[in-house]
Formats: sequence, structure tokens, C-alpha cells
Amino acid sequence: MSGNGHAESKVRYGMVIDLDRCTGCMACTVACQGENNVSFLPDESLKTRSITWMEVYQLHNGKDYPDYQFIYLPRPCMHCDAPHHSPCTFVCPVNATIRDETNGIVAHIYPRCIGCRYCIVACPYHARDFNWWDPYWPKPMEKMLSPKVSTRMRGVVEKCTFCHHRLLDARSKAYLEGNDPDEVVYSPACVEACPTKAITFGNLRDPASEVAKLAKDPRAFRILSKLHTEPKVYYLSSSQWVHKLADKGL
Repeated sequence: MSGNGHAESKVRYGMVIDLDRCTGCMACTVACQGENNVSFLPDESLKTRSITWMEVYQLHNGKDYPDYQFIYLPRPCMHCDAPHHSPCTFVCPVNATIRDETNGIVAHIYPRCIGCRYCIVACPYHARDFNWWDPYWPKPMEKMLSPKVSTRMRGVVEKCTFCHHRLLDARSKAYLEGNDPDEVVYSPACVEACPTKAITFGNLRDPASEVAKLAKDPRAFRILSKLHTEPKVYYLSSSQWVHKLADKGL
């Protein structure tokens, strides 16, 4: 049973990213930006205020290791699955950040958001961005916006949603075809765009799913697992120094 007294869901969507395969091409970032109508800044050189749902970090092991090595680490929202609250949902005063207990996706309801940014402070993964300006796209890119994802206004927070609109499309299709909407399989844009197939997505609670099997791989780890936020994004790497960095929060 879940904390609200209802039967616990059999669906928990999660992601596994193989860092040994990732080349840092940032195709996932570009696909995410195009799919979810992530706006540009008037001046994109101001990176401290840019909006990136899928950030790609370059990590290196420093000079203390005899063999110099670096690695790329894509970082979406971790969609934390802590038993009671995710850090961001716990601090939101207007309930704009919620976790869907039917599938585990942490969503953000933009019309409710008052821009207090408590969630940004609470998130240990720096996975949220604040809109400092009105949404902007160079001409004629505004004609290429997706009608399935609302644009966000100035003064609100936004983040990765695991392409929630794709889940809704898959559920609607399953319903029309007479299938169980709770058992649909879909892929976020970043998964489809990755040229090396480094990102795997699916139901972590389905033992037969590829993502569930990879999450139990000996190379698997999660960032800041010591905080017990239970992130649903796992990473794979054979480099032990990457595991140590993850424990420290990168």
C-alpha cells in the first residue's frame, strides 16, 4: 500500500544512461529542446541563466590518477521516488510540483507556479531552471513549436518531464485500441535521438523490461544516493572514479 492508502502502482518510469557509450554529442539536449519548446535567451552567452532540461556535464578524474580519463554525463530531472516526498514537491507552497503516483513522474504545473524558486534550492541535482525572460525563438523557429507542449511564461520554473505528453498520447492510443493504458511503452525524445543508444527508458517495476535489468547491472549507480531521494535515473560506468564522484554529488 502507498502512503495515501491506495494500492501501490506497478508502473515506475525510469531511465538508465550508459556513460561508457555516451560521446557527449548532445543530441539528447537538442532533441529535448525541440520536443518540449524550450526557449532561447536573448543572449545565449549568458549560460548561468540559460534553460536546459537535459544538461550534459564533462567529468574528468583529475591529476591524482595515472591514466587521465574524462567522461560525459547527461543529467535530466531525476524524478525522485522517496517514500513520502521528493525534495522539490515537499517545499512547493502552492503544490505546483507534484509526483504522479500512478507512474512516478514528477510534474510541474506552470499556471500554479509563483516563481518562489524553493524547488530550485531544494533540488540536490540542479535539475530545474527559472524563466528570467519571456519565451523567445528566432524567426522562423516559432513556426516549428510543438502544439502538444505549452510554452512557459516568464517568472516560472521548468524542468524535464520525461516527455509526459508522449505518455499521454500512448495512453490515449492504447485506450482506443482496447489495451491497458497502464501498460503502455513509450520513449522520450532524448532516448530516440541518442545515436549510440546510451539511454534506455521504461518501467523499472517490470522485471522483464530492459531498463529494470540494466538498473541491476554491477556497473549501475545513482547520483547522491546517500540522500535517500531514490532517483529513478540510473547510470552505468565501469570507471570507479565516476562512482566516487556521484557519491559526492559531482
